[in-house]
Amino acid sequence: MSDFITVLRETCPTPVVNATKWKRIGGDPHTVNLNAYLSADGSKIMGTWICTPGKFEVNYDKWEFCHFLEGYCIITPEGEEPKHLKGGDVFVIEPGMKGTWEVVETVRKYFVFA
Repeated sequence: MSDFITVLRETCPTPVVNATKWKRIGGDPHTVNLNAYLSADGSKIMGTWICTPGKFEVNYDKWEFCHFLEGYCIITPEGEEPKHLKGGDVFVIEPGMKGTWEVVETVRKYFVFA
C-alpha cells in the first residue's frame, strides 16, 4: 500500500463497538466503526460507520464527509429544519453543528473526519 494513498478495500479495519461520543437520547442505538485510516497526528480518520435505530444529541467539533450506503436518518441542526438523508446521499457537516441525529433505519456510511 502506498504511503500517499489509502484505499478502503485494501485496509483491514478492526471493529470498534459503541465508540461514539454522542449522548444517546432515544431508543437503543448501537454503533460499529470500521476505522480504515488514521493520520499520523490523529487529526483525520476515515472508515465505515454502522448504526442501528435510535437518537443521539450531537455537537460537531470536526468537519465530516458522509456517503450513505444504506439506511435512513434525520439530522436536525438546532434552530433549523430537519435534513432527511438516505442511502445514496453524500453530504458534509461543518464543525459547530449542534442538534440531533436520529437513525430511523439502520445506517451504513463511509465517513471522513478532518
